Amino acid sequence: MGLLASSLAYGRVEKILDFLESLFKVLGPSPYEFILNFDPVRDRRIFHALIYRFHRGRHIACFLYLLKQVLSKYKSLEEVFLEDYSPANVDLQDSLSKFVEKILTQDSSPFYPSGRLPKDSPVRFFLPSPKDGSTCKRLNLFLRWMVRGPDQVDLGLWKNVRCTHLMIPLDTHIARISRYLGLSDFKNISWKMAQQVTENLKLLDPEDPIKYDFAICHLGISGDCPSRPDPMRCQPCQLRPVCSCWS
Repeated sequence: MGLLASSLAYGRVEKILDFLESLFKVLGPSPYEFILNFDPVRDRRIFHALIYRFHRGRHIACFLYLLKQVLSKYKSLEEVFLEDYSPANVDLQDSLSKFVEKILTQDSSPFYPSGRLPKDSPVRFFLPSPKDGSTCKRLNLFLRWMVRGPDQVDLGLWKNVRCTHLMIPLDTHIARISRYLGLSDFKNISWKMAQQVTENLKLLDPEDPIKYDFAICHLGISGDCPSRPDPMRCQPCQLRPVCSCWS
């Protein structure tokens, strides 16, 4: 459920929640069991009515079929990820790239005659890769949910990945505010920018740098940090003394 929710976490929050509610209603009380028993020929029709922005029901069904094949070979998504993870790694770039590759290279012949996902398939949008320079915001959000916690935000279900290896789920809000706070000097949003922001957050907490993600992101989502400096709205902000807009 976490992977599906994070993969679809683009657009307005209200729309995301509405679509996820519809999707999980189709998957029933155990999405895991549904995926393991998913038959692309028999079951793909039940997804026809599901449409979210540029994704159609067939794209969701194809994604589930890829996950079914992976989960038929491994006990869990955590086991898939851990196969290429090492505590000695500097970050998750290599292990995340291989995690994505394992899923996307599964057979897709019920949906694409060649059996391979085309380069322009919308299914690939669910799982971007660091090796392509993507920030992988939604995948890093998924990993944060799985690894950190448990607390009021994250679930802490995966016990063998270190919090210090997590990467900031970089989006436009965090990128902009990170520039204001001197956490990054990159102009373009990329995996390298996410690395830089994360490394600078480690100066505050080397063991759990991503704990600041929720607070920084919601400064932008809530509108408390406007896209342009505003003397009235910015005056009460406690970060104003270290914000480049006012220093």
